[in-house]
Amino acid sequence: MMTKKILITGGAGFIGSHVVRRFVKSYPDYQIVNLDKLTYAGNLLNLTDIESAPNYEFVKGDIVDAAFIAELFRTAQFDAVIHLAAESHVDRSISNPMEFVMTNVIGTVNLLNAAKEQWKGDYAQKRFYHVSTDEVYGALGETGMFTETTAYDPHSPYSASKASSDHFVRAYHDTYGLDVVISNCSNNYGSHHFPEKLIPLAINNIKNNKAVPVYGKGENVRDWLWVEDHARAIDVIFHQAKAGETYNIGGHNEWKNIDLIKLLCKIMDEKLGRSAGTSEQLITYVTDRAGHDLRYAIDSSKLQEKLNWVPSLQFEEGLAKTVDWYLENEQWLDDVTSSNYQSYYETQYAER
Repeated sequence: MMTKKILITGGAGFIGSHVVRRFVKSYPDYQIVNLDKLTYAGNLLNLTDIESAPNYEFVKGDIVDAAFIAELFRTAQFDAVIHLAAESHVDRSISNPMEFVMTNVIGTVNLLNAAKEQWKGDYAQKRFYHVSTDEVYGALGETGMFTETTAYDPHSPYSASKASSDHFVRAYHDTYGLDVVISNCSNNYGSHHFPEKLIPLAINNIKNNKAVPVYGKGENVRDWLWVEDHARAIDVIFHQAKAGETYNIGGHNEWKNIDLIKLLCKIMDEKLGRSAGTSEQLITYVTDRAGHDLRYAIDSSKLQEKLNWVPSLQFEEGLAKTVDWYLENEQWLDDVTSSNYQSYYETQYAER
């Protein structure tokens, strides 16, 4: 008998796939159901190593479809939800904000409603865990860090949609007593990251001798966290946090974008056997995007002090491991950039 049945939304995506893998492997008594729409960023090739595990199931579906979500909860009888499904790319939110409203806000409320209806006020051993972002806090100056009590000040349609979803999750706790927890994390990096984001995009472009675009002068500062450390933090928060609590997750690794890219160029030159400085010549400065926050920095001391979580890798080590993974998994990268990965669901799941 499985002791818990957990729905993980967005489990075929970058962060989600690492969370799914961790829970499937670490908790054989849990039944893990991975719900993903399989948009451009959802890739089942991320999970081939655990897809046949007896405690794992994949369901294709859209959290925006309220009737589908309600029926899924009714038939599956979940004990908990770890909600990662989201539209997350700021540039895409600027060109198509309604898509972000629908997925990030309406989709989250659909899940909250389904959980509330299924659990019917009996929240013992039940939990709704909402995974959010540090971008809801807005921007920092040259000093200071985001804490769990920092006022929300989103500046992009993406961050506004995530801020809204955070508010709904807290409202369902305050109004209905739903057992919820929220975490707000800094930028993640690591394996299986769709190459539209800064680090995998740069790795792919450097490998192929293409221009590496850097917004503005590259002065924007981000706090970077290895994705497997994020998955481990989610594990700890899910199991140990008190209902209604919020935790910030950060790597204490602040880097200017241009410094990060130059470090990445240095690592790539070494890995590819190129002369020092070769890859830096690919750096191309492009027009800054609208509403581009200058600096993010996370104070994760609450998580460290209350739940004994700390990052395991320094950035230079983690970045080198990330580069190694992409260079060793060229077929994955080629499939993603050519969209071939999207056919995997049809061939692997069509007859199930």
